[in-house]
Amino acid sequence: MSVAAPVRTALPGEAGRDPFFDNAKFLAIVLVVSGHLIEDLRDVGVARAAYFYVYLFHMPLFIVLSGYLSRNFTFSPGKARKLISTLAVPYVIFELAYTLPRLIMYGRLDISLLDPYYLTWFLMSLFLWRLSTPVWQQLRWPLAVAVGLSLLSGTSALPDELSMNRTLGLLPFYVLGLMLRPEHFAGLRRRAVRIAGAVTLAAGAALALAVHAEVKTEWIRWRHANEAIGVDDLTGSLIRLGLLAAGALLVAAFLAVTPSRRTWYSGLGAATMYAYLLHGFVVKVAERFYGDWAATVPGVAVVAAFGVGLAALLCTPPVRRAARWAVEPRMSWAFTRLRRPA
Repeated sequence: MSVAAPVRTALPGEAGRDPFFDNAKFLAIVLVVSGHLIEDLRDVGVARAAYFYVYLFHMPLFIVLSGYLSRNFTFSPGKARKLISTLAVPYVIFELAYTLPRLIMYGRLDISLLDPYYLTWFLMSLFLWRLSTPVWQQLRWPLAVAVGLSLLSGTSALPDELSMNRTLGLLPFYVLGLMLRPEHFAGLRRRAVRIAGAVTLAAGAALALAVHAEVKTEWIRWRHANEAIGVDDLTGSLIRLGLLAAGALLVAAFLAVTPSRRTWYSGLGAATMYAYLLHGFVVKVAERFYGDWAATVPGVAVVAAFGVGLAALLCTPPVRRAARWAVEPRMSWAFTRLRRPA
């Protein structure tokens, strides 16, 4: 599940661009694409462990970065238009587009713009999070309030519309991003912190390998209430709090080991929304061709490596030019001057 921060950033080579964030987004989208590709191979222990590990922090990472890059959001005409053209319109396009694989493969035609299907939930949630940005920036303890809402969301059977479970459950990561400042990221680049980050990621991977079989997958997907997963609200709230803490820790560790210099993939990191929105079509097709060869440790490694190449390919300029109409549509024709009451 890039999801990538769909904030329209300058293209490679433009002034004012920090390669650190582009590097982080590209490495994260690699995890998203590879994670989706191995999802159907979780009968293999290493695949299930990797899936569990990646899902602990890959979407929290994108959400934190999205929050950080949304700090300047206001309800000004320019920001509102950008919100519509980079989130609302692509959401409608891809929500409709992803009904086609479902229709072809399963014979089902279900269209509901309020109930996100597959990976489009991120666009819906980010749209709502960004709208709420001015509210969080005026609260005295925004992160504590967001964590409280996240825990409370697990105590109720929320509707699937507007991706309410994920929108509220993962909200603390967006608010955390809003609260971060450049000096926080600069602190992650110290040598001692980078070493600690690498150790933390390695320890997290080892722990995931040890406990993945004991943890229900739904916990890391944030799609259901505590009761639906089979626990009482006190237990569920403690588990959710632990997942929030683990996600934040792994996000910090991941960012600590992310290169801050310009790399060969920095330019690709500027277009991770393309990889996020397009890779699902490839995943749906690829899953149909998994055979016995894929349900092995070498097979899982091959599929994951394919995910790396696919993520890179979908961020390249030719793909961006071909899909810009859907991912970053030009919507100036749809807007007029701001109407103010007389």
